[in-house]
Parts: sequence; structure tokens; C-alpha cells
Amino acid sequence: MKQQQGLAARLASIEGHVKAIKRMVDDDAYCIDVLKQTYAVERALKRFEAELLRGHLASCVPTGLRDGRRNEILAELGDVFELAQR
Repeated sequence: MKQQQGLAARLASIEGHVKAIKRMVDDDAYCIDVLKQTYAVERALKRFEAELLRGHLASCVPTGLRDGRRNEILAELGDVFELAQR
């Protein structure tokens, strides 16, 4: 529950930044200023992803292993790591 609240707060912050970027584009803001904001959003998304993965590894993976879904869990993790490398 606490992790979900933290993730929701991160997403709300990211959403606010994206809306601000849209306003900047609509207002024809200086390109470098817009780029700085997009880089900030990218970093915030990376932090969100890291926190989400940390929670998954701490809770969902052990549960899946205990439930006998080892191959499925390993395949999912492999897929996620492959996506992260793209």
C-alpha cells in the first residue's frame, strides 16, 4: 500500500511536468528550456520504473516462486530486462 502511494505520487508529479511541457510548447517556449524539462521527465520515469521493479522483485517474484511459477517469473523478468535494453 505504501509503495502504491509513493508510485502514485511519482506519477502525479510526472503528469504535472508533462502538462507543463505541453504548455511550454503551446506558448512557443525556448527549445532548450523545453528539452531540459523533457530530460527531467525521463529521469523521473526512470526513478518510477526502478521503484516499481524494486517492489515487484520484493513481493511478486517471491510469491510467484512459492506458487511454483518459476519458469513464468524468469521469462517475465527476461522480457523486462530485454525491453530495458532497447
